[in-house]
Amino acid sequence: MLSVTFLGTSAARPTVERNVSGVALVREGETLLFECGEGTQRQMMRYGVSFALSEIFFTHFHADHFLGVIGLVRTLGLQAREEPMRLYGPKGAKKLLESALKLGVERVPFEVAIREVKPGDVIGSDSGSNHAPRTTYHLEVFATEHGGGSVGYALREHERRGRFDVEKAQAAGIPEGPLWGKLSKGETVGLPDGRTVSPEGIVGPPRPGRLVVFTGDTRPCAAVVDAAQGADLLIHEATFGEEEKDRAKETGHSTAREAAQVALAAKARRLVLSHVSARYSISAEELVKEARDVFKETAVAKDGMTVEVPFND
Repeated sequence: MLSVTFLGTSAARPTVERNVSGVALVREGETLLFECGEGTQRQMMRYGVSFALSEIFFTHFHADHFLGVIGLVRTLGLQAREEPMRLYGPKGAKKLLESALKLGVERVPFEVAIREVKPGDVIGSDSGSNHAPRTTYHLEVFATEHGGGSVGYALREHERRGRFDVEKAQAAGIPEGPLWGKLSKGETVGLPDGRTVSPEGIVGPPRPGRLVVFTGDTRPCAAVVDAAQGADLLIHEATFGEEEKDRAKETGHSTAREAAQVALAAKARRLVLSHVSARYSISAEELVKEARDVFKETAVAKDGMTVEVPFND
């Protein structure tokens, strides 16, 4: 199971309908938080996102993307949390986040490890001694264009085993049980009658995992297109509509149409737009229409919206 819940979808400031940036990704029971704008902890309670998370990923350090970490860490401390927390962000993360966590938090009763990342980094089994190796997925860090060394994150699952063909195994006279398990793992097995059987012809080719890409704030750029190639879900900011495309360019943001062009160029399967201007707080239909003219499989996120990401096969 892999799903994404949008905790905050507003750009720059909260509105009555939308909180500022926060996205929770839940995979096989593990929760990863991307951005932590002010009020994120309340949004997590409101939309049923577990506090049993160990990692928060920041794309950059504008206030609407990280201020909520102060309250969240304080709350976790009051709940007698003991497990370590890991925070990731671009250059400057260590100094800024260490300073933030001293504001209003007398003492953090659990370890908080801060890691600065840069484009090209792979967050996998090297996450640190307090994190079990990621054996089935990793996160790739890529460059975005929003100034200050901003980055995005791509969660890429590793290849899965090929499909095990039960009928072919039965036809080959392979007894059901441990031998089937070994074959499904790619091992050659010996049968009671003396025959040797390899997995070829019984187990199909490896199948690709899923790819979820989170851009944070950015102009449309080649680095995002490259990172999102074939993405099952691309979460791209769309702060403005086309009528404000000049403002988008000036402020390092994207229009809905520009985000759709990125999704099209990346051959993504699905696009969800977020980080929308307050003017679209109640209705973002204008953004939907502009984007769908370019890329049909587009939606605009709302606070509390959950998107399931199925396997393509």
